[in-house]
Amino acid sequence: MTAVFLGVRHHSPACARLVERTIEELRPAHVLVEGPAEMNSRLDELLLGHELPVAVFSHYRDGRRAATSWAPLCDYSPEWVALRAGRAAGAEVRFIDLPAWHPAFAERTNRYADAEVRYARATERLCEQFAVDSPDALWDRLFEVEPDEGVAERLDAYFALVRGDAEADAGDRAREAYMASWVRAAVAAADGGPVLVVTGGFHQPALRRLVAADGPDVEHDAVPGVELGADGWPLVPEPPAGADAGSFLVPYSFRRLDAFAGYESGMPSPGFYQEVWERGPQEAADRLLRTVVERLRARKVPVSTADLVAARSLAEGLTALRGHPRTARIDVLDGLAGALITDDLDGPLPWTVRGALRAGTHPVVVEILAACGGARTGRLHPGTPAPPLVHDVAAQLDRLGLSGDPARAPRLDLTDPGDLVRSRALHGLRVLGVPGYERTAGPAHGVDPVFTERWEPRPADGRDAALVEAGAYGATLAEAAAAVLAERAREETDAGALAAALFDTVLCGVSGLSAHLLSELGSRVGVLAQPGPLGEVLSTALGLWRHDRVYGVARDPLLAAVIGGATDRLLWLLEGARGPGGVDLPRLRAVVAVRDALRHAPGVPGLDRSATTAVARRVGRDAGAPFDVRGAAFGLHHVLADPAGTSDGTADAVRAVALSGVEALGDWLAGLFAVARDEVTAGVRPDAGGASEGGTGDGAHPVPEGAGSLVGVLDDVLCGLPESAFLAGLPALRQAFGFFPPRERERIAAQLLARRGLRGSSRALLRTTADPLLIARAGALEDRVTGLLARYGLDRHGIGGTPS
Repeated sequence: MTAVFLGVRHHSPACARLVERTIEELRPAHVLVEGPAEMNSRLDELLLGHELPVAVFSHYRDGRRAATSWAPLCDYSPEWVALRAGRAAGAEVRFIDLPAWHPAFAERTNRYADAEVRYARATERLCEQFAVDSPDALWDRLFEVEPDEGVAERLDAYFALVRGDAEADAGDRAREAYMASWVRAAVAAADGGPVLVVTGGFHQPALRRLVAADGPDVEHDAVPGVELGADGWPLVPEPPAGADAGSFLVPYSFRRLDAFAGYESGMPSPGFYQEVWERGPQEAADRLLRTVVERLRARKVPVSTADLVAARSLAEGLTALRGHPRTARIDVLDGLAGALITDDLDGPLPWTVRGALRAGTHPVVVEILAACGGARTGRLHPGTPAPPLVHDVAAQLDRLGLSGDPARAPRLDLTDPGDLVRSRALHGLRVLGVPGYERTAGPAHGVDPVFTERWEPRPADGRDAALVEAGAYGATLAEAAAAVLAERAREETDAGALAAALFDTVLCGVSGLSAHLLSELGSRVGVLAQPGPLGEVLSTALGLWRHDRVYGVARDPLLAAVIGGATDRLLWLLEGARGPGGVDLPRLRAVVAVRDALRHAPGVPGLDRSATTAVARRVGRDAGAPFDVRGAAFGLHHVLADPAGTSDGTADAVRAVALSGVEALGDWLAGLFAVARDEVTAGVRPDAGGASEGGTGDGAHPVPEGAGSLVGVLDDVLCGLPESAFLAGLPALRQAFGFFPPRERERIAAQLLARRGLRGSSRALLRTTADPLLIARAGALEDRVTGLLARYGLDRHGIGGTPS
């Protein structure tokens, strides 16, 4: 007897019923299922009695390539039904597809990803023929709501049509050749008994042709590259030497199965189709209507009984109008939308297209689809083998006292050796993406002088699955975290992301990987073109080089190489800076990083104070450079130059820049204050906060002679401006003075009061209840009104003859 081929759509209740019915009627000797052949020796593990959905998670890693993929199974997956019902019928059950690591899967992360893109033209024509909006609605119309009689013939015709217009790629051809070799081996071993082949419908026509073309007399090893074992079955390919590959079962969830959440395969709305599988289409439709109303009411959305009746009536009417023998999912969704959504929508309803929900989707639509999707999460049988990482993490957390009550938020002192180990374990889990804890406070980068951390418990949904999946990276927490960080280092092209990876490496305590990351950084800093990201690298490396109280990597020679190379590159970029006006804050932070490197790492090779001072002097005088860069360079020169050999010149520089306009002055001051705020405002000291005569009323001391000369110069320059010019430059000035903390702004305000011989509270002057820009515009408006009144003799001198 030849093989019987059933082409199915993954996660289709109609196909699952067909598979179950066929096995019951056919009583096959062999049931062959599309799935990873390396799991054949572990089918007992797969059939332990898990709560579905679950997935076979496969991973592969070598020196050049890393890949992961999932083969999800739920109660109504035809593949799962074939395994379960085939085993129950006494058949030999086997997976027949290539392992997930095989190059045939390329970048595919989902073994059961459908081929809709490749047969889009055929489905588009069918959608037009049947007057439906999407392939999912077409599938429901043809298979899910129609009677089960004749479904096998309809499926054959459907897949023959869509495959006829599509071209299989090299990966699919390799998979189909391998699966065909299993079919021939099963036919030969069955001694005339039936062989049932359950695969995705896209592959079914090709498998039929391959097996039929070979004929009964063709040798089993006729397909190139497929070897047969001593037992007559195709050998499962082994991963290349030195590669790490394997498969494990993981819990899965309906959310991950839902096309509206980005899933690539099978049916959308898994919660709805679970109801179809268990109760049939009509009861599933009724339950969906009730569930949506309950969800909306729970979220305080007013939904009346009349609305529910209207939704049901619309769904029933659409069912009849569309000629559906039973209510389809699309009928229920359109009925709900018609009855419950009264607003204009800015796009088509999501179920008329395929793909994830767009941002800004109407909240009622979101709730409808959430009800369709369901909230079920699978659970593995307690006897399911787990990768070594799962056991290592459990043992570590138990040993560190972190496996108890998750409601207790750990507060860790990083200077304590025990807390440091706890911190590294939690950071390792964070890097691996394992939920359960989130860090809410702690050092943000290498320069951050913070030595405590706080971690808050978070929902741990999906924790078990995340741990199993993370097991693909290594057997221990440290090993897995190191592999993830190494992968990030290989893939990242942005300097800021590399700096973050470096700091994560330190936080995880993965000292063995730091050299690799630092080498990556050192090789890239010389070619980076943006000062901002490069400044992040320099800040992170400098902080780590300086501080070893926690991290233990201070004075590392590789870090020193990164610091020297990044500083040299930044100076080159700054000297060539050109561009429009405005303030580039990341670029200014990069200049601050250069300043800190020259201050705190003077012995690092490549750092030349005199050369840097010369560059800063040239850039500060470069009329073509942006004003914020010129101000920052002036500040850098001010900080680094020998005071005995230079004059300050700040006041003269302010006056010179002011000739270019107030906005230019604001940008220049922003650069200056970002780099040298303390140095250029040395006169604004804590004891210089009061008025020169009698104080401010705040109990401050008199201002020494000559103190705050920069403030005085700015005051003189700004007071000499026309009102319109001052208002135009006010936003830039406010941004510049935003570099001062509140207490320093208060002292500057006190000096301004003192220069005018006024008494009053500088604190009150700063804490206005209105926007200063609004106050300034109001003053200008008052001046214009006063001028108009005087012009037409309507001021108080012109009305009544004499002033009152």
